[in-house]
Amino acid sequence: MNTHIQNRQTKYIFPVVLLLFFSFLSCEDFVEVDTPNYLLSGENLFNDPKTVEAAMVGIYAQLRNSFLLTGTSQGLSNLMGLYTDEMDYYGNSPIREANFYRNNLLASDETVAELWSASYNQIYATNAIIEGVANSSYFTPEEKAHFTGEAKCIRALLHFYLVNLFGEVPYVKTTNYLENKVAQREPLEEVYANVVADLEVAINQLPEEDVSGAHVRPDRRVAKALLARVYLYMENWEMAAMLAEDVINRSTWETDPQRVFLKESSGTIWQFMPEFDESNTLEAQTFIFQTVPPPVRALSSNFINAFEDGDLRKVFWTGMVSDGVETYYYSAKYKLLPGESGNAEYSKVLRMAEQYLIRAEARAKMGDIAGARADINRIRNRAGLANTTATSENELLTAILQERRVELFTEHGHRFFDLKRSNKLDVVLDPIKEGWDTTDQLLPLPEKELLVNPNLLPQNPGY
Repeated sequence: MNTHIQNRQTKYIFPVVLLLFFSFLSCEDFVEVDTPNYLLSGENLFNDPKTVEAAMVGIYAQLRNSFLLTGTSQGLSNLMGLYTDEMDYYGNSPIREANFYRNNLLASDETVAELWSASYNQIYATNAIIEGVANSSYFTPEEKAHFTGEAKCIRALLHFYLVNLFGEVPYVKTTNYLENKVAQREPLEEVYANVVADLEVAINQLPEEDVSGAHVRPDRRVAKALLARVYLYMENWEMAAMLAEDVINRSTWETDPQRVFLKESSGTIWQFMPEFDESNTLEAQTFIFQTVPPPVRALSSNFINAFEDGDLRKVFWTGMVSDGVETYYYSAKYKLLPGESGNAEYSKVLRMAEQYLIRAEARAKMGDIAGARADINRIRNRAGLANTTATSENELLTAILQERRVELFTEHGHRFFDLKRSNKLDVVLDPIKEGWDTTDQLLPLPEKELLVNPNLLPQNPGY
């Protein structure tokens, strides 16, 4: 099976194959899917590995271009950066992301509804792949395993984000719309158990390495890196440390902070390729600005002041615009704008620095002070900083949270999730967010989803 189909090829494939396969995505609401139109062409879709390959690439294109992991203003990198203390909002027009910054989210918020529905539509697509491949006689066992592992890896990833944003959510494993439209929320433990189960399947069925060589398709290392994060959130320190260590041992550390976000960076575990040769990353388009005051968003002074003197991450990963009186900063992890010499940068989804920080935290929790210090120092030394002075578990955990803050900023909401799982959301955000309440650690369930499917009730507290 040829797995070297790159994301930019979707512009040719969509009109021919994926238009049929993803036609159900035009439905306004996930739970309102009545007759999955892809079934009309299912016989043709699931008799050739190339068409399933194209469908998988289409899923990655959706992940890159819309919600959750996208680098546009719709994605968590922007929305949760505004929701926490990473960025300030300057827009005058009623742009929907302002509700995140102003802590003014309601159950009727359209962006929140789209986060939910787009995620479940993408989950629906993975389920279609899993079911279609399983029921087809046209694939070898190896092909079935590979496609199933890939789809389950993505399904687990999406549910992981949903449960951390919304709390108890349905774990959807079928395309049966009669079941889906009455889906019920599941306890957090059950959602996590399903995430773990899907990732364990993916680990067993994905190839050892992405055969494209560009880290644009999940391989076994991607599934292990995701599972290490999941176990960290579940506070299973031993498994988190073990999986992170396995990923680290199978990877090469990128020593140059200026190369971390280049497409060929050795520290990349998984990344999204831009759609076209000259389009470059969506993150650069979203975060870079050239005027004072910023037109929409900028890194907050609170965040900028968190950098230690001499931190190369501030030097290389932030940009500055000044009019001689006021100075504003933006995230400059990605620097190439549309039309500039193309495709030197790919959007990172998973990278090695997080794995070192996962292992550091797990080691600290297990009492391995020396091991935790070594992992923190790996991150700090690349940033041009001296070794950590932390020597106790509490000091190490504080140091790790700080390193995660300045290492993973504007990357898919890490700051929000880190503050939430460390029980520091209220301490950090109550002084700076008007009307902040403990219940704001969860987004509201979309109002229209509750109207269509009352089984999703009750609404999250506070909404």
